[in-house]
Amino acid sequence: MVMKLILKKVHVYIYVLSVALSYFLFWPLFYYFSRKPSRYRNINRFRRIWAIISSALVGFFYRFEYEQAIDWSKTYIVCPNHTSSLDISAMCILVKSDYSFMGKEELKDELVTGLFFRSVDIPVNRDSKMSSYRAFKKASEKLKQGTTLIIFPEGGISDDYPPTLHEFKNGPFKLAIDYKIPIIPVSSSNTWKKLWDDGTKYGTRPGICKFHVHKPIETAHLTEDDADKLKDEVYDIINNRIS
Repeated sequence: MVMKLILKKVHVYIYVLSVALSYFLFWPLFYYFSRKPSRYRNINRFRRIWAIISSALVGFFYRFEYEQAIDWSKTYIVCPNHTSSLDISAMCILVKSDYSFMGKEELKDELVTGLFFRSVDIPVNRDSKMSSYRAFKKASEKLKQGTTLIIFPEGGISDDYPPTLHEFKNGPFKLAIDYKIPIIPVSSSNTWKKLWDDGTKYGTRPGICKFHVHKPIETAHLTEDDADKLKDEVYDIINNRIS
């Protein structure tokens, strides 16, 4: 048992090394494309390739099961549950159009995520009304430009192990209704078993991370008064799949 845990701890550091080394190989391209908003689409193309390579090198693979085919020429708000750092790589691979993540402000200062959150992605400090306002203004502009948003509605990874689905934040559902954007719920039931959170506590083990992509929920007929109902609907869809 102890040896198994040691091997899993070794594997997580191999994964971190894989992410770091492959990031620095791609860094000149990421830096160049991050200089102008007109180049941001190329960041995502290479971020997708980077996610595939950095994961595959250490045995992480992603399988997506679709409730119905997704027309990626349309704009969506993608709402996955969040149990693992691998969820980020998975969403980079899943979304086939231009996209931006919305995430916590601290990601601007981290080595790997900093470049993205200072350019194509949207940082938000939920404890600051001004930061939240700026973030949602930027998110609104992205949606108007046809950029799909990826928002983890729990706002972070649960401290519970095994993880439980926490209450959703209101933001993505208000945006979806305000701008009549369909929401795509995404359920991940086993990714935490491969790598929970950042993997440092329990280590990691290679394998296939399975994601169920639910059919888009249309919001064109909804009003602001329906935001809580929409939030509960998405919560129940995800929770019923992972329970």
